[in-house]
Amino acid sequence: MPDREPSPSENEQRVIEFRRGGISTRLSPPSPVEDLTKYEHSEGADDYRHRMIVNVAAFFAVVVLIGAGIWLADTMAAMRKNQDCVLSGRRNCAPVEITKERW
Repeated sequence: MPDREPSPSENEQRVIEFRRGGISTRLSPPSPVEDLTKYEHSEGADDYRHRMIVNVAAFFAVVVLIGAGIWLADTMAAMRKNQDCVLSGRRNCAPVEITKERW
């Protein structure tokens, strides 16, 4: 098989022009999304102190909610335990509190 050497015209660069055949130059329909510039704010308008105070307040609110959830889950577990004891027919299912004081 003989080696095929490229012709001199194949070594040259070619530019292919694309035609805009089916594209119309009409104006496009209005965008369904409103302009978002009303939501933009400048970099200098950021109040760092206020943002940190709000973050700390949100943190404490989350801590309170988590604490309330843990307390509620513990109370429900204790009530379920007492209810299971009573429904099984036992008497004196109330927890007995023992003080550790010695004479």
